Amino acid sequence: MQTANPILSRIDRDAAQASSSGPGFAYEEGRAAVASAQAPAPAAPGPATDAGYYAGVQIPAPAGSRVTFPDVMVKSAILFVIAVVTAFMGWQATEFFPALAGVLVLVSMLATLGLGLANAFKRVVSPPLIVIYAVFSGFMLGAVSYWYNQLAIANEYPGLVLQAVLATFTTFGVMLLLFGTGIVKVNGRFMRVMIAAMGAYFVIGLASLVAALFGVGGGWGFYGVGTFGLLLCIFGVGLAAFSLMLDFEAIKQGIAMGLPERESWRMSFGLMVTLVWLYLEFLRMFAIIASGRD
Repeated sequence: MQTANPILSRIDRDAAQASSSGPGFAYEEGRAAVASAQAPAPAAPGPATDAGYYAGVQIPAPAGSRVTFPDVMVKSAILFVIAVVTAFMGWQATEFFPALAGVLVLVSMLATLGLGLANAFKRVVSPPLIVIYAVFSGFMLGAVSYWYNQLAIANEYPGLVLQAVLATFTTFGVMLLLFGTGIVKVNGRFMRVMIAAMGAYFVIGLASLVAALFGVGGGWGFYGVGTFGLLLCIFGVGLAAFSLMLDFEAIKQGIAMGLPERESWRMSFGLMVTLVWLYLEFLRMFAIIASGRD
């Protein structure tokens, strides 16, 4: 499965590790099972160390317990509802306790980052941990959204948060349409370009953070430097948007491989991570536009 999303690339890495260790009876049987996506893995000497894995290769689940598209949609809806509820809580907490606003934002961001990494690199899917991530990420989005909203009001630019929400959902719909109709093909070349672009954007983001500490771009770093800053914002939005296509392709291939139903949590989690990223990119872009108005 090809994707730049670390959550959804878990299976791909396991298969690659098994391949590098050299072929063997158990590995060949596991690879054949993945290719055919049919019956459960054949019996072999020694128990599997993790449910759903044998010799480092993801084995398709028995018929009736395989992940389906509705499974992914249901799990995604559950995480979305949790995030919306806790976002409202984060907004209210930041509004009613302005003295603690900075602390609330920082703590929620660190918790979201830590839980995100834990889920991304966890070999076996943990639904409770994913739900906890949705709780903290929602609280973080609510707190950050309130902060951006106050900034927009100060610049006489009301409705910034609503614009970011609508832009995120519109972009999601457009990307899904482009993927579903095959207008944009997610192939090896697309994957390589995305990985290179993400690497470059990560480096630029770090450099921009350092520059912001020295007051560059009015505290926005490179993002606040005139036309270049706006173009950088648009690039970030586009990168996050096209990352959704990588997630759609990973989900499609995971379903085709006959992965266990439990993997629907990992797929939904990966999709949510990308949507959070996209929303934050829109928030920053609209905030910079608001700050730069005459």
